[in-house]
Amino acid sequence: MTLATHPTQTRSTAAAFSGLKCKECGAEYEAKAIHVCELCFGPLEVTYDYAHLSKVVTRQTIEAGPKSIWRYRSFLPVATDNLIDVGTGFTPLLKANRLARRLGIKNLYIKNDAVNMPTLSFKDRVVSVALTRARELGFTTVSCASTGNLANSTAAIAAHAGLDCCVFIPSDLEAGKVLGTLIYGPTVMAVHGNYDQVNRLCSEVANTHGWGFVNINLRPYYSEGSKTLGYEVIEQLGWQLPDHIVAPLASGSLFTKIYKGFQEFTKVGLVEEKAVRFSGAQADGCSPIAQAYREDRDFITPVKPNTIAKSIAIGNPADGVYALDIARKTNGNIESVSDPEVVEGIKLLAETEGIFTETAGGTTIAVLKKLAEAGKINPDETTVAYITGNGLKTQEAVQGYIGEPLTIEPKLESFERALERAQTLGRLEWQQVTV
Repeated sequence: MTLATHPTQTRSTAAAFSGLKCKECGAEYEAKAIHVCELCFGPLEVTYDYAHLSKVVTRQTIEAGPKSIWRYRSFLPVATDNLIDVGTGFTPLLKANRLARRLGIKNLYIKNDAVNMPTLSFKDRVVSVALTRARELGFTTVSCASTGNLANSTAAIAAHAGLDCCVFIPSDLEAGKVLGTLIYGPTVMAVHGNYDQVNRLCSEVANTHGWGFVNINLRPYYSEGSKTLGYEVIEQLGWQLPDHIVAPLASGSLFTKIYKGFQEFTKVGLVEEKAVRFSGAQADGCSPIAQAYREDRDFITPVKPNTIAKSIAIGNPADGVYALDIARKTNGNIESVSDPEVVEGIKLLAETEGIFTETAGGTTIAVLKKLAEAGKINPDETTVAYITGNGLKTQEAVQGYIGEPLTIEPKLESFERALERAQTLGRLEWQQVTV
């Protein structure tokens, strides 16, 4: 595969987004492929003309749109009619009655991006937006630094869009995620190092080769795709905000963008304003945001990741301080759980609701359980837990913890003996038995 170099940058045409703005000093920039303020090195964020949006967007115009993230196109940073639409988004919001009863709460919903298209994680949302914008800006080669899910999404959607693709991953990723990237035919660089080291290398490559890195020079546009997880929950709850959300924390971007999505729909009059509590979930082996929350700090101390929850194992989270601020000002919480608790979280969701999630989802469910047991979730409030990826990608995490099949002969008496044995052991303690 030939990898192209520097693109021709084009100025965005008329659209609802108006440019980029530094989250720290407020400096404004054109909507180009930049992500860091030249004055204070703060992160850049897309800005919108909300006065205009409040006049032209209604619930009806949204409901008339496609059953994908592009029904919210007016709130996304694209200026083209040539959208990359692979059916991403509008995933199920499931009433989790059995899990709720197990946890002692009443109104619990699961936002299930484990079935998001095309690669079974929420990353398909952010990549669809990022690559649409990348194509507008003239990039022909796209890339990313990834803990797995993002590499899957970037490779798949680049293949659909006809873009050259080179992705960078830590060399110790789960086999399912490596295979789930290679199948689309990109160039894959497996780096000896953790995600933060991979990300630093990618920053150098982006500066040298001029490629469109979805989570580096295209990050302001890429991150906006996560807002659709907020929009969809509002719409699926009958145009209402929930009372409480629980979501995984990696870089912190997903958390902050769900918050931004809620704020935007309130701002333009699509939903009635209401206080929503935001709680975040991390694994103990990579919990820099949870540590800062527990220690009442307003800064993040980077850590070296050591957890099975590799998809959220970012030791130096770019948006950590913003996630911290949101949790505190909304009266939420940020908790972490051990790797065994992550596995139990995966099993709990599967056994109660029939959803097989990866380790990030296991972390979220384990933290949800921890918050419920500590009385930090009001049993009567509407709580939404965000499941961001599919368990088929991280099968290694649960191998050895879920039993084995009962092996029998093709005879009724063999089945009966095995069934009796299974009933004796209990359903959750089945052992491999040859009868």
